[in-house]
Amino acid sequence: MLKKVECIIQPFKLEDVKEALKKIAVDGMTVSEVKGCGKQRGYNEEKIENIRPIILNPKVKLEIIIDEEKVEELIRTIQEFASTGHIGDGKIFVYPVEDALRIRTKERGGRAIK
Repeated sequence: MLKKVECIIQPFKLEDVKEALKKIAVDGMTVSEVKGCGKQRGYNEEKIENIRPIILNPKVKLEIIIDEEKVEELIRTIQEFASTGHIGDGKIFVYPVEDALRIRTKERGGRAIK
């Protein structure tokens, strides 16, 4: 079964994460520049208690389709290389993927992502 791992990370961590994923044989990914915030509403830890307008911070979103057996290794790697230990490090989401199709060759499922 295929899974989609979607993670939101700090932009300055992208190169570290990409290099680490290459070492565990994750070659394909989609990367998008996004903006957002979590429950801190875009403020540093010490300013959370104040009610202020929401600040949308720049982030990077990675989308990776991977075999289910490799998901935990992928998650561990992203956590290790994306973490700064501070609020705003990001989130990882895992979704089931019903099917995948390579347009050029018409391969489906796991063969389409390799």
